[in-house]
Amino acid sequence: MDFSTDVHVEASQIQEQIEEHLGLEGNGLVFEFSRDKENVKLDLITVNPRHNQSFLFHSVVGFDKVDALKRMFAYVKTYKEEESSYTIQWTTRGDHELHTSYFSAKHIHDALDKLYYGRDMNTITVFSVVLNPVT
Repeated sequence: MDFSTDVHVEASQIQEQIEEHLGLEGNGLVFEFSRDKENVKLDLITVNPRHNQSFLFHSVVGFDKVDALKRMFAYVKTYKEEESSYTIQWTTRGDHELHTSYFSAKHIHDALDKLYYGRDMNTITVFSVVLNPVT
């Protein structure tokens, strides 16, 4: 085994770089990996402690875990220039408090997909989706 490159150490370092770049350290990010026959998919999930909900930040596919992390870090460094910003106001079933969340996405459907990620669409009511002005 080549000890000059420990893939676990490299993966951990890239995850730390992503966390630092986004300013979401600790429990604010979840790195969820899945594998098919040829590739590794990485779903980066944000956790909002204010309303105790999680949302998809972005998904990438790489040929292995480290490659997927490198692709995610490249996205994290450029997404603000390449995607639009959306504000979504929503509530969960049985909750009467209106929540506001912000998403970066290529289009409105992508923003809604990030909101609904991992949950039944019938559990969230969306009141508004606004494309934020470019500053």
